[in-house]
Amino acid sequence: MNDLPPYAGTGERVWYYGFRVICALIFIFLITPILIILPLSFNAQPYFSFTQGMLSLDPEAYSLRWYRDIFTNGMANPNAEGFAWWNDAWTNAQWIRAMKNSFIIGIASTLIATALGTLAAIGLSRSEMPYRGAIMSILISPMIVPLVITAAGMFYFYSQIKLSQTYLGVILAHAALGTPFVIITVTATLVGFDNSLVRAAASLGANPVRTFFKVQMPLIIPGVVSGGLFAFITSFDEVVAVLFLAGPEQRTIPRQMWSGIREQISPTILAVATILVIISIGLLTAMELLRRRNERLRGIRPS
Repeated sequence: MNDLPPYAGTGERVWYYGFRVICALIFIFLITPILIILPLSFNAQPYFSFTQGMLSLDPEAYSLRWYRDIFTNGMANPNAEGFAWWNDAWTNAQWIRAMKNSFIIGIASTLIATALGTLAAIGLSRSEMPYRGAIMSILISPMIVPLVITAAGMFYFYSQIKLSQTYLGVILAHAALGTPFVIITVTATLVGFDNSLVRAAASLGANPVRTFFKVQMPLIIPGVVSGGLFAFITSFDEVVAVLFLAGPEQRTIPRQMWSGIREQISPTILAVATILVIISIGLLTAMELLRRRNERLRGIRPS
């Protein structure tokens, strides 16, 4: 659909179409590296480049061997059958163990970051809150300070209180890194929030907890979910803090990929990256569906 008015001049028409061409080029620039890893993950050879057979679309040049390696790498008995094989893969396979750690740490840290970030955003949105600018700067500092400095400080602090190389230590570290994203997204949502609704609920006898869950939360839930999604992605993608704080038992997918690049170059990394891309697309799709559902419930026409 052409949104240009009939009286648009030549300059407006050039900018209208030129802007869309620029956006398309930026999109291609960002998406091309992701699209390249998809076919490379099916390479039958242990290379990070397209072979002659792949370029000529030879079926023999494509294989699922690197996807199978996700399950078999580290297994005690890859030739087992039935339940014994699945139990061995679930218990011993290095990539499966890394995936379990990533989801456990990611979900736990997201819950903590979402709860703390939402409460902080609500407090910072109140006009009577003193030193809001200074407090906001401190709370979002993990986004600004170089991550290696933050991770080094966490390592020193957690070592003193015996939380280094523990699941709890890694979860708390990831929660600290994800909380700023929740604060920013929820604060942006609260900008358009009508505070008279809170005062009306209080005048009708609702206590602050009931007001929060019955009045505020339904209206700011898109920002809360968006912030939680960003916190989960931050945790799921984090490698620097894991390098400092995690032990062998807390190795996550990014840490496993880091080890795979440094210790043994294997296209299994490309297969795992492809799975992560699919998971990311699923999360973003779910987020968009939730956003549209919220707009329908609020009577807003989706744009």
